[in-house]
Amino acid sequence: MTTTTTFNETIHQLIQERLSEYQELALDIHDHPEVSNYEFYSAAALVKQLEKEGFLVTTDVAGHRTGFDARYISGKPGPTIAFLAEFDALPGIGHACGHNLFGTYSVLAATALKPIVADLGGELRVYGTPGEEGGENGSAKGSFVRSGYFADVDAALCVHPAYRYGKTTASLANDPVDIKFYGRASHAAGAPEHGINALEALIQVFNGINGLRLHLPKDVNIHGIITDGGVAANVVPEYAAGRFYLRAANRQTLDEVYQKVENIVKGAALATGATYEFGLFQNAVDDVIVTPTFDEVFAAHLAELAIPETEIETTQKASLGSSDVGNVSQVIPTIQPTVSISDEFIAGHSEEFKAAARSEKGLASIAIAAELLSLTALDLLQDPELLAQIKLDHQASLAKGN
Repeated sequence: MTTTTTFNETIHQLIQERLSEYQELALDIHDHPEVSNYEFYSAAALVKQLEKEGFLVTTDVAGHRTGFDARYISGKPGPTIAFLAEFDALPGIGHACGHNLFGTYSVLAATALKPIVADLGGELRVYGTPGEEGGENGSAKGSFVRSGYFADVDAALCVHPAYRYGKTTASLANDPVDIKFYGRASHAAGAPEHGINALEALIQVFNGINGLRLHLPKDVNIHGIITDGGVAANVVPEYAAGRFYLRAANRQTLDEVYQKVENIVKGAALATGATYEFGLFQNAVDDVIVTPTFDEVFAAHLAELAIPETEIETTQKASLGSSDVGNVSQVIPTIQPTVSISDEFIAGHSEEFKAAARSEKGLASIAIAAELLSLTALDLLQDPELLAQIKLDHQASLAKGN
């Protein structure tokens, strides 16, 4: 009978054998940064690797032309475990969030677990989810959830590169909205009475939101920009547009905030005579539901891999950002802990983070992250009672969080 120790050794050995290949893959993706809905090169590179490893891959899924669904089905009863793969870059700066590593972590983890699932039973999936950073058709995990890709999945796992190792953190729900006003152009000095000022309507929205802030819960965060404010100072702007992120600690609160902001938009339109459009420009992002017992399974393996305690973050703080991993966590137990790719503090979305994502430590993290993910998933495959408890704890966290 195969022992857990043997399984662990199999995972470790396979990862070490494949490591250089996956490091080259991460560097290749880093050298070809692509934004949401345009990750053609990166998605193709990961798909090619998955097919090479024996996964059956379907592309162009869930309404995303760069999304993919890779599966290994053992043919034996057992849990279905999904690894989430991100591979998009940030506009302008490139892979300053380390998603060139993120995707390779998940693909290598699934690959290392594949021969064991063939023995134990169950199914492995790798979901390639575009546009985590947002943008055109962004935050694809929302589409995967909506399209039912997690309906028959028992648990989802992924790991994000960071300054330190740490557990999954709660993050904010986010509604990314566009606000557009349509007015009527006229000479701003010679015939202003014939114009309808779309920019004035948008400015009133900013002022209205500033007034609203005093009467919102402390966890709410609203921030926006003007993307179009007119073309000439002597022409009444007939069109104006802004883009806002509406954030809150949970979906219920955010739905209320969304309605209040829309009312401000309606009021600005009524006051100026403009017409308006208001709505999401990509998928809505839900808050992350943390399941502590699931994270503890992951954290237990940090000691097994001899991760120094000085590199582990012990104080868990809620993130003030957002991630579409939250959409997945709303429907099944999900973890997104972190692994260290730098000995010094690095801020996300910075040149320093971009450099760390291709550094020696960043590339070495591929083996560590993949092994941690594989071992965590292995625990769920081998221990039905543990998986059942995690599911119960997830439901309790979900009820508490919302």
